[in-house]
Parts: sequence; C-alpha cells; structure tokens
Amino acid sequence: MSISAETYGLMRHVYGPLSFCEGSKDEPELKISSAEVGKEKSQSWGWMGSGIICVNILILGSVLVTGSTYEDINIKAPHLQIFLIIILLLTSMWMIYYSIYTARIKNAVNYKDAHAGPTWLRGGLVLFAVLSIIMDIFKIASYVGYLHCGSAVKVAFPVVQIVFIFVQTYFLWVHSKDCVQLQKNISCCGLMLTLSTNLVLWMTAVAEESVHQTVGMKPQHNSLVSCFAASYGDRECKCSHSSCSIFKVAYYYLYPFNIEYSLFASAMAYIMWKNVGRLVGEHGHAKIKFRLNGIYIGPTFGILLVIAGLVTFIVYEMEMKNEDAKTKEEALMMHFVMNIVIVSLMSIVTVLGMMIYRVDDRGHVSEKSPTRNLDVGLLVGASLGQFVISYFSIIAMISTGVKDPLNRLDLSFAIIMVIQLGLQNFFIIEGLHRLPFHEVKEPSVIVNPYVVEPGNDMNNHEGSNTNTETSPDMPEDNLQGDKIQYKYKPLWKRQVLKEVCMFLLMGNIILWIMPAFGARPQFDHTTETEFYKFNVWAPVVNVGLPFGIFYRMHSVANLFEVFLIS
Repeated sequence: MSISAETYGLMRHVYGPLSFCEGSKDEPELKISSAEVGKEKSQSWGWMGSGIICVNILILGSVLVTGSTYEDINIKAPHLQIFLIIILLLTSMWMIYYSIYTARIKNAVNYKDAHAGPTWLRGGLVLFAVLSIIMDIFKIASYVGYLHCGSAVKVAFPVVQIVFIFVQTYFLWVHSKDCVQLQKNISCCGLMLTLSTNLVLWMTAVAEESVHQTVGMKPQHNSLVSCFAASYGDRECKCSHSSCSIFKVAYYYLYPFNIEYSLFASAMAYIMWKNVGRLVGEHGHAKIKFRLNGIYIGPTFGILLVIAGLVTFIVYEMEMKNEDAKTKEEALMMHFVMNIVIVSLMSIVTVLGMMIYRVDDRGHVSEKSPTRNLDVGLLVGASLGQFVISYFSIIAMISTGVKDPLNRLDLSFAIIMVIQLGLQNFFIIEGLHRLPFHEVKEPSVIVNPYVVEPGNDMNNHEGSNTNTETSPDMPEDNLQGDKIQYKYKPLWKRQVLKEVCMFLLMGNIILWIMPAFGARPQFDHTTETEFYKFNVWAPVVNVGLPFGIFYRMHSVANLFEVFLIS
C-alpha cells in the first residue's frame, strides 16, 4: 500500500517523524513528491519576484506621473517619457523572447485556458491598438514642430510606443490563452512587467487627458490650472509648422481609445500571469456563437438611445462654448435630463433581467476561473469611482439646497446613478456565474408511412422486402411507429435575457462616449466646485471619472459575455 505525499505530511504533523516509513518501498514516491514540492517552492520565488517588480514600477511610475503634472515640482514630462521608453523597450524585448522561445521548442505550450482571450476581446484589442497607433502618429507630427526648442524625447516616446503596441498586440493575440509550463519564474516576472508597463501607460494617458480637460477652467482657478498645464511645455515654444494645433486636437480625441487599450492589455496580461503553471484543457469550454436570431427589441431601442444621447451630447458640447450664461444653463439642463432618462431606463430593464434570474432554473458555475474572478473584481472596483463622485454630489446638493432646477436635476441624476450601478453590478455578476442555456428540443409527431396499419393486408406486407429493410436515412426509432422530429426552440427566458443584455450594452456605450470625449458637467455645474472648493473637487473628479469611464467599457465587455452565455 502506497502513502501519498499529503497523507504522509499529515501523519508527520500529527504523530511526529514516522520511522516505519523510512527506507520502505514507498520512499521513491516520497522523493518524487519532495521534488514536486521543490518545484512549487521555486515557482513561489517567481510569484514573489514578479510582485516586487510590479510594486516598484507602479510606485515609481506614480511618482513621475504625479510630479510631471505640477509646475512647482522639478519633474518634467521628458523625465517621465525616458522612464516609459526604458520599460517599453524591456517589455517588448521580453515578449519577443517569449514568442521566439515557444516557437522554437516543440510542444512548449501544452495547456491553454479556453476562457481567456476570447476572439471578441482580442478583436477589441486590435481595434484600440490601431487607433492608438494613429494617435501616436499624430503626436509625432505635432511634436516634430517643437524639435527646434524642445526635447527630442517627446518624439522618441511615441515612436517607441508604436513599436511596443505592434509587438504586444501580436503577443496577446497569439499567446493570451497560454498556461506557461516552461521557465515559469521568468514568465511570471515578464508578464508582471507587461502588466505594470500598461498600468503606467494608463496613468500617464489619464493624467494628460485630465490636464487637457482642466486647462479650460475659469480664471479664478488659473493658479492651479497653470500647474496642470505645465506638463505640456509648449507655452514658450512655438511650432515650426501650421498644422500643430490640428494634430494636437486630433490626438486628444483618440486618448480614450489608447486608455482602453492599456486596460485591455493589462487585464489579458494578468490572466496569463494567473495561468502560469495551471494544468487546464481547452476542451473543457464549449464554444458559444454570437447570434441575434429573433432579438430585435433590445438592439433597436438601444441604438435609438445611443443616437439620442449622441445628438444631445454634441449640442451640449457646442452650447457650452457659448459665452451666454443662459444658453449654457439650458444645455446643461438638457444634458442632465438625457442622462437621467438613460440611467432610469437602464435601471428598469435591469430589474426585468433580475426577475428573469428569479425564475431561471440554471445552476451556477462551480469551476474556478481567473478570468471570471478578474471580471468581477474589475467591475466592482471600477464602479467605486462613479460611486464616489455621485455621493459627493448628493452631499453637496442636499447641503446647499435643491431649490435651483439644476441642483434638483443633479441630485436626481446622482441618486439614480447609484441605484443603476448597484443593480447592474448584481445583474452582471449573477449572469457571469450562471451555466449556459441549452437548446430545447420540441418534438413534433409525423406519421411514419413505413408502418402498416391494422386494416392492411399483412401478407402483402410480409412479401415486400422494401418494407422490412431499414432505410439508411431513417432513425431506428422511426420503425417503431411514429417519427419524432426535433425542432430547436429558444426559451422565452433566454430571449428576454438577450434583449436585456443588448439594451444595457448600448446604454453603457453611450454612457462611455459622453465622459470619454469631454463631457464634464461636474465642472460646468459649479455647485460642487463652490461647496468643496476646486482644490478638493478637481482631484475627486479627475481620479474617480477615469474609473467610471473604464467601468462602462468593462460593463460592455461583461454584458456581451452574459449575452453569449444566455
């Protein structure tokens, strides 16, 4: 009788050293187990080393990003960009090394996580990568005009970033499902370097976008705005060609896509890091196809909602540039009303989806998945940014009074936003943990012409060879009487859930577009700024809003996943 390593370890813990096992025939098995334990300890050094790399890069990156946005701190944008160039080159070299190493060794990757890196996610990554490359090209065209009086690092950084995006997009497209079994320690450190690099790039893009949005604030805030604007470094340096301003405006409109690219890449790198050493099979996950058969109501009303939101957003952006105070107030009121309508409809539809969950008899997924855990963690964590802004607004509105129509709209929007976030989080998390629906086979009875009725001549039937032989195209059970024909019919619960998912998906898209492309009612409506003062309110918005923007895009991805499961 052999003793497993777990049993042996438990007996040693309870009874002390087991002398009767020493030198027995089970000793080779114990030695093998000890070797496996040694491998696990060796791999733990990889986890620890990767954690140290992540913490140091993130802290150093945070210091440089924060310092480069304030004029009084002697950290300039080129200092940050030099640091970024170094980690971009290191990360690119590791990804190239990994790709070549796995390509040269036969069966280098024997295990793949089918849940990681689905095609639609990789497709979104490629789309954001293309737009990020276009943004970098516009940056190069703009910064070239300042080479005569500025730093060449500003031009070198977008060039290096283009190379990095090419390498990383290929790497994640090909290897996002890998469960690394070779060179685990190096892979852990390399993947965590990739994750940290993308997070620092995200922080940099968010800081530059916040600077761009804050520069247009009122004159009384100019003392602080000048600190934010210092990172541009172009106030005393004039462009050598006339197109600088055009390229500058163009690449700022592409910042939201670059921000999402960094976050997508960070999430995929984290899943690869969690899968290092995992022994999973790709066959364990059934492929689910995207189909819109019979799904009309949710997409139709969702598209109408997006169009209405886009129209009001464009009008709002144009009217806020007007000098007339009354025009600005009307535009702001229109923006609040549209957002209240969108969030209210999404809340009602989410309640409908939750009611379907109550009558749904599907079980919950028992299999552990790093991808699902990350989705849930990011969803809840990212929603905290919008929660913080909403609660700050609620306190400010209640404290200052709600007699003003704009204050009432702001308070209503903040309250409904809190409700919508809570409902949507529950709906998505519950949907991600449900088992997929299965097609329902609806039988329909068709008379079998090969079966003889009681009144027919049995002698004629017995003499006919054609009636006694089995038709190769006919199932065996057809010979027993009636032919059973199965028709696939989707469950009504499944259809309602798909409609709900598509409507919520469209709603989150328009709620992502408006803040991502410049809507800042938090500053245009001055009640919160006057109540908390700009020094407090600006950091709350500039930190919380990027998380809120990411929450909407992440919700779109999760709702699409729930749609596929349904």
